[in-house]
Amino acid sequence: MTSKATDTTRRRFLAGMGATALAMSPVGRLLAAETPRTLAFSHLHTGERARVTYFEGGRYLDDGLAELNQLLRDFRTDDVTAMDPALFDILHGVQRLTGSDGTYEIISGYRSPTTNEALRKAGRGVARKSQHTLGKAIDVRLSDLDTAKLRDAGISLAQGGVGYYASSNFVHLDTGRVRRW
Repeated sequence: MTSKATDTTRRRFLAGMGATALAMSPVGRLLAAETPRTLAFSHLHTGERARVTYFEGGRYLDDGLAELNQLLRDFRTDDVTAMDPALFDILHGVQRLTGSDGTYEIISGYRSPTTNEALRKAGRGVARKSQHTLGKAIDVRLSDLDTAKLRDAGISLAQGGVGYYASSNFVHLDTGRVRRW
């Protein structure tokens, strides 16, 4: 005969296993695809703040993506590009993985080729063919998460590049090939 406490623990364990199996199943992935994806941002250079739902009902939302494209524009030139929606999925994945509900603090989003070259020539450690110039990269920190944990979550997703800049307190995330530095 089992005690009531043991029986409750067993039921919780089995329910958790069932939830895990569902999440990993095609049905679970479909349900996750249907869940609205919302991100909150604060741009450190422009002072802009936004909370944007960019995916809902199993599809990316044009208005949400347009708002994010504008927010992540090259703040030096005001040039706007279409950011890779997979980048937002990485940011959303980091928050789901870590349990964060914080605000992403933007250091750099899109960089025009002109801005990128100027920063590179100034010796700012900028790559000649930066993912930022393709709308596939963002430099951020997360208001409620240590940057080392942000880095680790980005690495564990294995969905692109992850750069850790501890002394500057930010993480680079991109949708390029999987790599880290």
